[in-house]
Amino acid sequence: MTMNEASERYKIPLEILKEYESWGLCGAVKKAMGAWQYDDQDIERLSMIMTLNDMGFDSNEVETYMRLTLEGDHTESARLAMLNRIRGKTLDEIHFKEKQIVNMDYLRHEIQKRIEKS
Repeated sequence: MTMNEASERYKIPLEILKEYESWGLCGAVKKAMGAWQYDDQDIERLSMIMTLNDMGFDSNEVETYMRLTLEGDHTESARLAMLNRIRGKTLDEIHFKEKQIVNMDYLRHEIQKRIEKS
């Protein structure tokens, strides 16, 4: 399947496909008549890339994680460390947002009290 076909069928942005190709991770990807051809393994890798992007990995982190994955099981501790770091960062963001909501709720409550008194 070509880049455009993969993009349309699996809703993968072309930028991600181009980046994937630039990393040289396309082991089984072949160039046929000037167009890249993706196989099922490439689609699985692209699915993982999309998942990592959705989890908050930046482009360099995605590339590093994918290279580690291709190196095999002996890289599991490094990949787990990356996941733990991103998870911690995400939790920090959630806690910050929770504090913002608490502050908003307090201000809303104060305003509502004043409205009810008048």
